[in-house]
Amino acid sequence: MRIVAGKHRGRPLAGPEGWEVRPTSDRTREALFNMLSQGRIVERGEASPLVGARVLDAFAGTGALGLEALSRGAAHVTFMESQAAALATLRENVKALGEEANTTVLQADVLHPPRTGRACGLVLLDPPYNQGLGPLAIRALDEARWIGPNALVTVELIKTEPFTAPDGFEVLDERTYGKAKLIFLQRSSNESDGG
Repeated sequence: MRIVAGKHRGRPLAGPEGWEVRPTSDRTREALFNMLSQGRIVERGEASPLVGARVLDAFAGTGALGLEALSRGAAHVTFMESQAAALATLRENVKALGEEANTTVLQADVLHPPRTGRACGLVLLDPPYNQGLGPLAIRALDEARWIGPNALVTVELIKTEPFTAPDGFEVLDERTYGKAKLIFLQRSSNESDGG
């Protein structure tokens, strides 16, 4: 695994060793961040949702998604992960890139997250495949105030896994890359306009 683009381009990331983690492939990560960098997903507004953003990388694993976001211009990333082995590798990767000042690492269950007072503008979700956790995670994170009013939410699933947007969110786009499916969501227009 490596950082695909940006200021840390080509830098290697430590990967999983003997624990149940499925990192996003470099190809899928590159496709995801190219779409985010070009700002083509967001319907309301033309700017990239990535540059200068506060980002949440939930089900963070090795931290590859959040670290790619930092490499490409995000201001701060909060990593949320529950497994101790994954957290050790994540912290190793953050330190190797010298990004400690721009990151927060939380040992927390994404389905039961702590409440926050600092909502994120970009939420990256890479839950375990075929467990239906995407919509549950979005709902839990929204209730805990992690998802800002105009935030963009991305979910990676295996391409055969069904997905229904939780109440208050709408799917903006869906793309398939190899075995993976990327879903881009935002709060429904009537939700963000009405409060």
